[in-house]
Amino acid sequence: MLVFAQSLPAQATTLPVVLASLSLVLLTMGLAWWLGLRIERQLFVASVRAAVQLLGVGVVFAFIFQSTGAIYWAWLWVLVMSTVASVVVVRRAGHHIPRLALVTTGAVAGSALISILVVFGFGVINYDPVSLVVIAGITIGNAVPSAVLGVNQSVQLCRDRVGELDALLSLGLDRRGIVRFLGPRTARSSLIPQVERTKVVGLIALPGAMTGLLLAGVEPVQAVAVQLLVMYLVLGTAALCVVATVTAVTWSAVTDGLVVAGWIHEHGPAEEN
Repeated sequence: MLVFAQSLPAQATTLPVVLASLSLVLLTMGLAWWLGLRIERQLFVASVRAAVQLLGVGVVFAFIFQSTGAIYWAWLWVLVMSTVASVVVVRRAGHHIPRLALVTTGAVAGSALISILVVFGFGVINYDPVSLVVIAGITIGNAVPSAVLGVNQSVQLCRDRVGELDALLSLGLDRRGIVRFLGPRTARSSLIPQVERTKVVGLIALPGAMTGLLLAGVEPVQAVAVQLLVMYLVLGTAALCVVATVTAVTWSAVTDGLVVAGWIHEHGPAEEN
């Protein structure tokens, strides 16, 4: 059973504690400004957006979990998370890439559904609104960074190697050949963060689910078993999203007529939001 602490100390939610938690962010912003790295705005926007979004979600969750149809609202929230995640990934491409939205939605929603079926189908935790939202959130939350990396790096690689694409097409390579030519390098680099995080789990960092279980008093072996389940689902989600997005972008780099797609020649980096 996945058990979490039922309450937090009263001081955990006070303003001084929240401000103290921003100390590293503020320190980094100061150093970045002094060194001229120009990342202060990104850190500031990310911090403010996180606060606003989490406060808003907290209000929504209070309504969802206390309503009579909580489980149906929870499923609706899973659908909303999947949709927002897909929109974010597609927007990061910065170009209109055919079928990218469909592929991304399928990968994100499919990963979440498989994770839900595994966790609740095998009775790892009780099927209730809170657990449903948490499991879906863990899966979808880890899908987005990997999918964004896959999209961004695929778009950039296609634009950087447009001359090679023209040459390969003139030699008779088809779309599948283009995917095999461009895909491996992008897929490997896009998976580096998640793969490295998985490799060092337990040695350098204790993951969140395991830490929460240990703090809640669950036996260490049981906590490890649950964490392995979550970790494998997260790794699989990241890998599936990378494969899907890299394939969609590199496949769309070539038109049905086997010429380089117009979006590759468009100027401007992928959208930064």
